Amino acid sequence: MAAIEKKLKDNVAVVTGAANGIGLAIAERLARDGAKLVLADLDETGLKQASAYLSKDLGVEVASHAGDLSEQVTAEKTINLATEAFGKLDILVNNAGGGIIKAFADHTPETLKTTIDRNLWTVLWCSWYAVPKMRKQGYGRIINIGADSVRNGLWDHAAYNAAKGGVHGLTTGMAREFAKDGITVNTVAPCAVNTPQMAAITKSNPALAAKFVSVIPIGRPAEMAEVASMVSYLASAEASFVTGQVISVNGGSTML
Repeated sequence: MAAIEKKLKDNVAVVTGAANGIGLAIAERLARDGAKLVLADLDETGLKQASAYLSKDLGVEVASHAGDLSEQVTAEKTINLATEAFGKLDILVNNAGGGIIKAFADHTPETLKTTIDRNLWTVLWCSWYAVPKMRKQGYGRIINIGADSVRNGLWDHAAYNAAKGGVHGLTTGMAREFAKDGITVNTVAPCAVNTPQMAAITKSNPALAAKFVSVIPIGRPAEMAEVASMVSYLASAEASFVTGQVISVNGGSTML
């Protein structure tokens, strides 16, 4: 029996925020689908561990760059690494983020700025540098990780939603602007996800964690692999007619 060809064979993907959590799950899924990877994260030690795991255990070609992607120069170096290491860039997964989850009135100027920097500027800079490369080759897939909380107004998420709502808006604008360049732009919007951060919230404030899950009809957080599955589809040629969409992976916490 002939081997089934992996759907992302010969694709080069940049995954940001890839040292752990959802980003690492996405990188692992894209690797299993055949993609070569460029990983980026602020956590240099975690990034080295993730790269070693993917390279050794999955046999995937991996390059990486550590730094703060909300800074223009770091984003530029990360995106350029794809073409330097592998000759092209097909897929950009803007996963880097991380919310400072607290009541809006409890935020400080510093936490507000950090929330916007982590979740919006990272996406803006990486996308801005990726688009020219994708336009030149007439093909690209940009997948942003948004948030279902933008749609349902989840407790303690106002500032986070300001940043992620910006990502949702960027998605539709870019999708229309680059539709005829062979570039699709979509956002995957998860609800609460079973990540180390969610585990920490559950431990420190179980009542709040229970409230987050209470809005999900299926009655549990998403698994990281369930989010990665949707990213994998949008990253593939199969999703060539899907663009400008915010697709929720949310167990029904918002519908339509």
